[in-house]
Amino acid sequence: MNQDKINKVRLIEKIAEKINVNKKQIEQTIDSLLEITINELQSGNTVTLVGFGSFIPKKRHARGGVNPQKPQERINIPEVTVAKFKTGKALKDALKNKR
Repeated sequence: MNQDKINKVRLIEKIAEKINVNKKQIEQTIDSLLEITINELQSGNTVTLVGFGSFIPKKRHARGGVNPQKPQERINIPEVTVAKFKTGKALKDALKNKR
């Protein structure tokens, strides 16, 4: 299995090659997708890309913890909203080699 990582620059290059569009336009599209997705999650909305998956905002409740630098010291960890990703059926099937 190939474990290479793909970064934003390489993703832009691959998309530009595949659909024969200017790299700058692809970069703007990806930046817009990320900005809109973040804004929707901040507003508490789920972002679903059918077949790929859903980004779901979830609240992680406030809780107590331990300071890793001073293990005897207790700290309060505040409530925070995190993004969870739920894989879509088409992506699940593709990763299981069912396509």
